[in-house]
Parts: sequence; C-alpha cells; structure tokens
Amino acid sequence: MSNELLDAISAATREAGQVAMARWRGEFAHWDKVPGEVVSELDIELDALLIERLGGIDPEAGWLSEETADSAERLLVPRVWVVDPIDGTRDFVRGRRGWAVSVALVEGGRVIAGVLDAPARGEHWAAALGEGATLNGAPIRASDRATLSGARVPADILPKGDLDLVMVDKPNSIALRMAMVARGDADLLAAMRWGHEWDIAAAALIAEEAGATVTDALGRKLRFNSTKGEMFGVLACAPGIHAAAVERLASRAAHAVVR
Repeated sequence: MSNELLDAISAATREAGQVAMARWRGEFAHWDKVPGEVVSELDIELDALLIERLGGIDPEAGWLSEETADSAERLLVPRVWVVDPIDGTRDFVRGRRGWAVSVALVEGGRVIAGVLDAPARGEHWAAALGEGATLNGAPIRASDRATLSGARVPADILPKGDLDLVMVDKPNSIALRMAMVARGDADLLAAMRWGHEWDIAAAALIAEEAGATVTDALGRKLRFNSTKGEMFGVLACAPGIHAAAVERLASRAAHAVVR
C-alpha cells in the first residue's frame, strides 16, 4: 500500500474526529436504537461525511458501516470500507474520552489499512498491512508478556476465574481497548459475544501490525466482509499468552457462541 493512500485515509478519519470533537460535551440529540444501544446525531453526520470522503479515495470499494443499511453489493466488489463513525458512543454522549472514529479498508477478507482517531485523548492510530503500526506517527509495539497470570486487562470487573489478572483503564470503545494492547498498555483484551466487524476491523490491523495476536474468541483467524458482517468475539493479546488465553476461555466461548 502506498503512503499516499494511508495518509488520505488518515486525513479523512482525522477530519471526522474533529467534527465530532467540536460538538463533544455540547448539545446534540441522542437516542437508543434498541434498548441499551445508543446513537447520536453525530454518528449519522460523521457517517455521511465519511461516505463522501472515503468514496473519493476509493470509489470502487463497497461500504459496511454501523450507521448505514447493509447491502449485499459489498460482497461483489474487491475492497470494502468498514466504518464505525463513533466507536464508544456511550462515552461520547456522557462527555467521557473513550471514543474514536474507526475506519478500515478490507481486501480479500483482510484489513489492509486501519485508522483510529481519538481526538478527546489526543490519539491518532494508523497501520497498513505489512508496514507496522503507529500512534501519533511514532511506531508502537505490543508487550512481550509470556505468562497469563498478572496480565493487564481493560476491565471494570473481573470474573471469579480471572482474579489473577490486573485491571487497567477501560474506555467504552472496544477499538481503543485493542489499541491499548497494540501499544503495550494492556496485555489482553477478550470479548465473548457476537459483534460487528466495524467495531474491531481497524483496531485488529493496528494490533497485529504492532505484534499482537488477534483472533476471534475461539482462537480462529479473523476474516472480514462476511455475509452478515459479524464475528464471534475478539481476542487481542501479547503473542506469548494467546494459547493460554484461548485455553482459559474455551469453555466460556463454547457456551457463548451458541445463539
């Protein structure tokens, strides 16, 4: 991938972040799409902005976004934009900093470019396949932790079977929690439920390019632009603890995957 392409994606994502930042902690409408799932007028506004900006960068790419009705046409094109205009909307509407604009470009089921812009935190994350990952332009690297006990996990509470882990700050955005693993601020992030590709696509590449291991909750390789745009959970961690994490989570994952 050319530097110009990643720079263009970064610029579009940063622009969306600045639009959101200008309204953050201000007055805007928000509501529940379904009980417990909040959306704001900024989510909708940023979605429209990114459709325009990213469409100008790669007009042949399809579109998969949290705020746009899905279309099977995306399955028929070689590349797809996978976008969450505001990941962590709950933190956004509460005036908290744990939100980010998430943009990924997928080709052949793999993310080839991923960008997260978190202006409330002063963070801009970017990665291109095979080119490494950066935070605010500086290279980042996942931790080299080799033992699961004592691993740092972004969490509010730990299950009884995980009390040997260490809780660290947990932003509402799962993409930012994965980015914490990418930078080595956390050793492990595990989500044990069905979720949407737009939540994790950009962050998955950033974490992988920083040296972390990223799979679904069962330890299987991730593949994006699936028929439903969903996958079962995500596990992002230091490579040295991935096998142990998969083993520990196996019974919980096997139970949770059934729906």
